[in-house]
Amino acid sequence: MKYYITTPIYYPNSSPHIGTAYTTIAADAMARLRRMKGDDVYFLTGTDENAQKIVRTAENAGMDPLTYVDGIVDKFKEFWRLLDISNDDFVRTTEERHAKVVQQIFTMLYEKSDIYKSEYEGWYCTPCETFWTENKLVDGKCPNPDCGRNVELLKEESYFFRMSKYSGRLLQYIQDHPDFIQPTSRRNEMIRFIEGGLEDLCVSRTTFQWGIKVPFDPKHVVYVWLDALINYISALGYPDGEKYKTYWPASVHLVGKDIVRFHTIIWPIILMALDLPLPEKVFGHGWFLSKEGGKISKSRGNVQDSFQLIQRYGADPIRYFLLRELQYGMDGTFSEDDLVEKLNSDLANDLGNFVSRTLAMVVKYRNGIVPEPGEDTDLEREIRDLSSKVKQGTEEKMLACDTAAALEVIWQFVSRCNKYVDETAPWNLAKSEDNQDRLDTVLYTFMECIRILGILCAPFMPGVPRKIKPLLGDTDFFKDWEQADSWNVIQPGTAIRKGEAIFPRIDVSAYLEQVNSEMERCVTQVQGNTGHQQEVNLEVSPSQLGNLQQMAEMVPLKEEISIEEFAKMDFRVVKVLQAEKVEKADKLLKLEVEMGGERRTIVSGIAQHYSPEALVGKKVILVANLKPAKLRGIMSQGMILAASQDGELEVLTVQKDLPTGAQVK
Repeated sequence: MKYYITTPIYYPNSSPHIGTAYTTIAADAMARLRRMKGDDVYFLTGTDENAQKIVRTAENAGMDPLTYVDGIVDKFKEFWRLLDISNDDFVRTTEERHAKVVQQIFTMLYEKSDIYKSEYEGWYCTPCETFWTENKLVDGKCPNPDCGRNVELLKEESYFFRMSKYSGRLLQYIQDHPDFIQPTSRRNEMIRFIEGGLEDLCVSRTTFQWGIKVPFDPKHVVYVWLDALINYISALGYPDGEKYKTYWPASVHLVGKDIVRFHTIIWPIILMALDLPLPEKVFGHGWFLSKEGGKISKSRGNVQDSFQLIQRYGADPIRYFLLRELQYGMDGTFSEDDLVEKLNSDLANDLGNFVSRTLAMVVKYRNGIVPEPGEDTDLEREIRDLSSKVKQGTEEKMLACDTAAALEVIWQFVSRCNKYVDETAPWNLAKSEDNQDRLDTVLYTFMECIRILGILCAPFMPGVPRKIKPLLGDTDFFKDWEQADSWNVIQPGTAIRKGEAIFPRIDVSAYLEQVNSEMERCVTQVQGNTGHQQEVNLEVSPSQLGNLQQMAEMVPLKEEISIEEFAKMDFRVVKVLQAEKVEKADKLLKLEVEMGGERRTIVSGIAQHYSPEALVGKKVILVANLKPAKLRGIMSQGMILAASQDGELEVLTVQKDLPTGAQVK
């Protein structure tokens, strides 16, 4: 079977980060699994370079746009190499092969009267590359919940794409093809969006000249969303290339939830206008949030140095953590502390320890030679049956783009293998001459379990089979997925060796000594950079080290403020009347509070530390004059004060019976 999977093409306005990495790692795992199944796979990623934000970022750096993006694209390619990404192609929208196809398609749509010239006036958000009507703005700013930046009023001559012409046809297609948009929550959201009415799309700009020229009107450049989406077929050599004829339509477009609308409305309508088949599936995954709340993004300034993370832990632990943490369609949380915990528990203790101790037993009891197995018992038959179920279950979960569930299925087998060691107790069998045949069967089963685990892990952590291969006689057992439920594959008499641990456990206490030493260096650097002195607790976690390193290298300490500036902040005592969890947001509580007779709604990121009922009736401190902000569609009218350290958080409460509305001074 042919299998064509794509990631979105990424903005190269700055270096890639962990929040960016999930999509590409997930697509890579899906592509690797399909290759192991014998499918004809094509895996595409790339960069979206013809955006106004690229121009502005390059200007701020004192460089021309192409020189600037060339350097960033090199970092993306290196990042993917370090993460073991096996993409077949990397498309850049500044390449001639892409520009040629974009111009061809623009002309075709114009000649069909699906593109027409008019004049556009609207509010434009440069970071989101999106026009908004005035009634969609929130407090005069971009309504995107992850943005909220200033917009600018633009009026210019533009070409428009007749989106509205195809809205009914697209809606019918989505209803007739329930798997086209996944998960279901995204599908329902897009149906509601279409039913609300589609406006024609502005597809050219004249206020800047960086981009692909409209071939018959070169004062216009093609607007980024028409330009960018075409990469999925331009990279294949549309319309006559053999790759296009072989691989289109795409099997899966894997994208973040913030750009589902572009991929399930704009892109399908472009394809409909061209009379081309639509992709089989668009899957919109959730975001990675920082532990403090908010999407991990360069604009928020909450990213860590991704290259340092890979150097510190290796690609496989990062791949495993990201793929297992982001549950189906939901948001996930990234912290270095959690990464270390997962590495130690799942990879070092569960998987790595099973491999190390079973190899050690073959070395100890059979001089490193795989023995001839005897007759199986119910225990061996149970493990064999489970391997078949795990193989099938992993395939099903990956077909649904659910990487976390797939790894959970695999870890059922990891857990069963460890239990099998305890059940069979080979150290006891070795004591009796009568049990040597049984010991041979157990030791042989251990080796087969290691081989099968290498196959199961290969799509997710490609370094695992590379580490296991020299331990099992240097035979490459790990390319064929169908061998994941085959048994008696390893030849008796094969020489094995224990080798080093495939996932060394991180000694947290020793690691923290290194961290604290680095912390002292960072504090010294911060103080040297800013001239300020600050007391710092030097007992820190790995993620706190990363945060301080960023501060030392990028962000100076906050400047002192005057008493007049502080006096502008209005702190008030409020009473919590009601509290409930925000739907589909693990960290957020919606609070109804009373302040001197006035009721307010507050959205607070404390749900992982407080149950809703624990706060009702308590008097807490509110920053009352904070500008309201919309969070998950709820307008939040202030901020609750809380103290946090080392993952612990406590809301500041008022013990005395002060009236609500009392000012905190």
